[in-house]
Amino acid sequence: MTDRHNLLHFKYLPMGLRVLYTGTLIVLGTGYLFAMVYIFESHAGRDGNPMLSVRDLVIAYSGSKADTRLETALKGPMANMLPEGERNEIMAWVRAGASEADFNTNISAIVEQRCASCHGGSNPHIPTLTNYGGIAKMTEMDHGMDIFTLVRVSHIHLFGITFIFFLIGNIFSHAYIKPQWFKCLVLGIPFLAILADIFSWYLTKVFEPFAWVVMISGAFMGLAFAIQITVSLYQLWLYKLPQELQDSGGVVSG
Repeated sequence: MTDRHNLLHFKYLPMGLRVLYTGTLIVLGTGYLFAMVYIFESHAGRDGNPMLSVRDLVIAYSGSKADTRLETALKGPMANMLPEGERNEIMAWVRAGASEADFNTNISAIVEQRCASCHGGSNPHIPTLTNYGGIAKMTEMDHGMDIFTLVRVSHIHLFGITFIFFLIGNIFSHAYIKPQWFKCLVLGIPFLAILADIFSWYLTKVFEPFAWVVMISGAFMGLAFAIQITVSLYQLWLYKLPQELQDSGGVVSG
């Protein structure tokens, strides 16, 4: 008789549960891909090069130390929001001293057309750019994300990603993986990686090489996510059960 604390392989689960697991894996996997696209688009290009680099992460969390906040945004996440000529005109205005008279004459029309839909003041977490007082704050030297923003984003990531990996990990636990330590490693890495990732955001502000930890922990998190989803989907529907698993009655762990 199978101990009630043992886990059964996917093939021994009811069909309805296997369909539920499959749908969950596909939807969460798709969501993770979109999250990666968003991270790339919001961080890549800050250093002037299109690909995501460690320097981009340093600028995001610690600041560029050479550009204003507005210039950093225009080079990075906002680069595709307006034509190159208009971007250059705004950056030239910043470098020329960002005067209110020139803003009213040359810049306000660009901002109204390109930026007002998101930066009109309706969202308290997004800078208001439609008036000189708001955009002037963005012409200060870029020091990266402020602590309040980091704390706000941190708690969202900690709660959200922990829930996702707990759910995916519960499904992956039904997979037949040898050796057992490797399976436990794949289950545990995401939780260690998210902690290393988030704490390194703060540490990068005081010691820039910690941006490497952000990059590496993100890579390990993505690798573990890919392994769990790929192995689970394969063993749900295509896997041929080894004799050892058949002899144990489908038990994959004790």
